[in-house]
Amino acid sequence: MKYLHAMVRVRDLDASLKFFRDGLGLRETRRKDVPQGRFTLVYLGAPENPESEVELTWNYDDEDYGSARNFGHLAFAVDDIYALCAHLQGMGVTINRPPRDGHMAFVRSPDGISIELLQKGEPLAPAEPWASMANTGSW
Repeated sequence: MKYLHAMVRVRDLDASLKFFRDGLGLRETRRKDVPQGRFTLVYLGAPENPESEVELTWNYDDEDYGSARNFGHLAFAVDDIYALCAHLQGMGVTINRPPRDGHMAFVRSPDGISIELLQKGEPLAPAEPWASMANTGSW
């Protein structure tokens, strides 16, 4: 058996690509447009293991997918959790669970998908503004 990917449905493909590609740094590995089925699939991989993909499924017809909490979350190991959180915050992304401990943070994609960010290796030393930042919303 081989793990292939996790699929999440997205309502705005451009906003989702901005978050996953431009924000998190994932790279598009392939794309499949299926106009007769009225959907597009975009596969993204992390630079260090692109074979384990996140599949974004964009259905052309609008649909309410709910809060997406039943999905759980996607998790990514990152080189510098403070730098990535600052980058995402600069893009207008809310840091729902700040990396107060220098180890873990949570954000949400434009579709409400919970994303866990984990510092590679040992946690970074506590630093402001993160150390005193409160949680925001749910994660």
